[in-house]
Amino acid sequence: MTLTVAVQMDPIQHIKIAGDSAFAMLLEAQRRGHRLLHYTPDRLTMRDGAVTAMAEPVTVRDVEGDHYTLGEQERIDLSTVDVVLLRQDPPFDMAYITTTHMLERIHPKTLVVNDPAHVRNAPEKLFVTHFPQLMPPTLISRDKGEIEAFRREHGDVVMKPLYGHGGASVFKINREDPNFGSLYDLFAATFREPWVIQRFLPKITEGDKRIILIDGEAAGAINRVPAPNDIRSNMVRGGAAKPTDLTPREREICETIGPDLKRMGLLLVGIDVIDGNLTEINVTAPTGLRAIKRLGGPDLAVTLWDVIEGKVKRT
Repeated sequence: MTLTVAVQMDPIQHIKIAGDSAFAMLLEAQRRGHRLLHYTPDRLTMRDGAVTAMAEPVTVRDVEGDHYTLGEQERIDLSTVDVVLLRQDPPFDMAYITTTHMLERIHPKTLVVNDPAHVRNAPEKLFVTHFPQLMPPTLISRDKGEIEAFRREHGDVVMKPLYGHGGASVFKINREDPNFGSLYDLFAATFREPWVIQRFLPKITEGDKRIILIDGEAAGAINRVPAPNDIRSNMVRGGAAKPTDLTPREREICETIGPDLKRMGLLLVGIDVIDGNLTEINVTAPTGLRAIKRLGGPDLAVTLWDVIEGKVKRT
């Protein structure tokens, strides 16, 4: 079965293919003989209820610096393709949310991965709070008194923007940190939404595990170890990926959240776990597929496409 697959992503010429999960998905789709189309979110249009994109055929190669060839651009009615991969990186802002409203018009006749309505309704740092029993103590607020009370109760905390990504603007604040007032002022001037404040987990130095779930099932994982003198484990911030296995606690976490992910049509999800504590559920454009394979784990792009093809056959 040959599928027509459109991928909504950041400009393909700018991606770093060594760690890009969307690129891994394109490579596997091409290997299976599927027709690939590429477009960026700014080329998505809705007119009189029809959702289209100015897209171009794309072929991909696993060659850094020579990883793609684009064909001639044409307007594509996205209701006529089989699959749309929603893969542009955050920020999760109103522009991103608007694309989910538009793609919702074609799903599920065209299978959108992940389900755009549930992507919109499950921002990473809010959706996770549906499972407080799996999390460290967490406050979502921009009220200074609430944050100070939380610090008095829990001591060292981490503060980060609610809709941040990639480890940007993540700070550890000590119990008596004299910089808190200035940091509060900076956040208040920079971010309109509330912030996330969590009890600091000292074992972050041992790693922040990224676990990939496919259609609600744990499929693979890596352990991301922060660089010296940094609490951020994101690989774009200098974190080092290490092979790992799942602990019984981590399997419990996956088994707890997995049924909800499956029900919501969130086929590809990356969760973050520190010392047995679930901290984020990433549903927008989770990464980790290439690192897991590179470190000797399974090729999760194969697993994902098996699931996608099975769902398209049933529609």
